[in-house]
Amino acid sequence: MIQLVAFLGNHGKQYAGNRHNVAWQFAESLSFESSLSWQKKFRGKYASLSVEQNGERVQIHFLKPETFMNLSGEAIGEACSFYRLKPEQVLVVHDELELPLGTVSLKWSGGLGGHNGLRSTKTVLSTPDFWRLRFGIGRPPHPDVSSWVLSDFTADERISLSLVWPPAGDLLENVLANGPEAYLKEWAKKKITG
Repeated sequence: MIQLVAFLGNHGKQYAGNRHNVAWQFAESLSFESSLSWQKKFRGKYASLSVEQNGERVQIHFLKPETFMNLSGEAIGEACSFYRLKPEQVLVVHDELELPLGTVSLKWSGGLGGHNGLRSTKTVLSTPDFWRLRFGIGRPPHPDVSSWVLSDFTADERISLSLVWPPAGDLLENVLANGPEAYLKEWAKKKITG
């Protein structure tokens, strides 16, 4: 069962609307976001919430690393060490170039797709075997990937994302309550808009 949800992004107002920060934008859209009391901890922002899993109440940990994307794993590793969590109890929420905008994917383990936040997480946890919730941002129409991920979503793209958030939020709540395995097939690459 998932015990830690880590939303990858870059802190600072200049990055808030970036494609690379889609996970943080998703976090802000969650129906239970107002119940989360964020505080500075584990080199990021941390909050927790009591959730029912298999008939018992458990504490779910939420983390927004503020180490910048490329060192995300350092914050995740600190939280895992403190709470004695295994990699398979971690769900990393991140942007995905290989999926079009409007597509959401729940995935177990696998490659890193050149994503530095995932690379850092794999390095610190010493394994790629952790869960991922991926939000498609599409590939750029030019070869400069770095400027693409650090550019803001357009107004039309933000409208598309507003349609993605509710079903993705429901998925996250279901995953936290019931475990991710039951949702893998339906959400392998679910196109919601676009």
